[in-house]
Formats: sequence, structure tokens, C-alpha cells
Amino acid sequence: MNLLAIFAIAVALAIDSFVVALTSGIRLKRVTPAQTLRIGGVFGGFQFLMPVIGWGLGIGAHSYIEKYDHWIAFVLLAFVGGRMIREALSHKGSGSSAFYDPTQTGTLLLLGVATSLDALAVGLSFALLSMPIWLPALIIGIVCFIISAAGLHMGRLIIRLPGLGSVGGKANILGGMVLIVIGLNILQQHGVFG
Repeated sequence: MNLLAIFAIAVALAIDSFVVALTSGIRLKRVTPAQTLRIGGVFGGFQFLMPVIGWGLGIGAHSYIEKYDHWIAFVLLAFVGGRMIREALSHKGSGSSAFYDPTQTGTLLLLGVATSLDALAVGLSFALLSMPIWLPALIIGIVCFIISAAGLHMGRLIIRLPGLGSVGGKANILGGMVLIVIGLNILQQHGVFG
């Protein structure tokens, strides 16, 4: 898999973190550099860690499922992408900020885990395809850090602009579609489409 594909995966995986950071920025009265580092660091850190864990779980099972690995990778990516699209369509504009206090460490850690679970499946699919994980995980973590930090600051701006409250749902739909297309590309690379 080339760097562009890994970057596309990283952006798709960071969409949930972006939406949470965006809603956090909307809720905060002002955004400090410490808050930016904290939210970016927690979300980026979990996005780095989860693919490594998924890869570790999947590498041991590779010899048993080598014949079907590309199908499993496609199903995992399509499942994650489909779930992102479904959640975006079923929570149109509702956001996840109703219960969220971005200043509490416990809440931030829980959201870091929740927004990075999709990366676990991506790490597993990398293992099934016998791909190395460290560089992709690093790229995924860095991209998530940057996107989350940007989302936090955009939240402060977005609240002032009329008609942009539903941007989170649209971003989740786009992220889900990217994951599904990457899954289809994996099938194409394994000759499924002739």
C-alpha cells in the first residue's frame, strides 16, 4: 500500500476525532494551546496505538486465513465505513456534545478510546495483508493529532457561521466512503475484479 492510501486511511480514521474536537471547540469559551495539545495528543495517541494492537492480534491468525485475507480486510473496512455512514445519517446534526465536557480527563480518555476503535480493525486488516504497521500507525497518529487540533479551533469559528452545524455528519459520510473505496481497492489489487 502506498503512502497516499495510508494517508487517506489516516484522514478517514480521524473524522470521528475531528467531530468530537469540533464540538469541544464549540463548547469551550476559549481554546488554549494546552487544550489543543491535550485533545490532539489523546486522540492522536489512541489512533497510533489501536492499529498496532489490531495488527498484533491479527498477525498470529494470518497463516490460518491467508487465502481469504483480502476479503476479510474488505469486510472490516466496509463494516467500519458503513457504520460511520449509518451513524452520520441516523444522528443528523445531533452531534455528541450533549453529555461531553472536554475539560475532564476521564471523559477525554473515554472519547479517545471510542473514536479510535475503528483503527483497531484497520490494524487487523494490515496484519491480514502481511503489511508492516509502524509507519502507517505513526502517520495515522500524526494526522489525527493535526486534524483534532484543527477541529478544536474550527469549533470556535464554526459557531459564528450560520448553516454549518451539520458539517460533522457530512464529514463522517465522506470518511466512511473513503474506507469502503480503500476496501474495494484491496480487492482489485488481489485480482477479484479480473
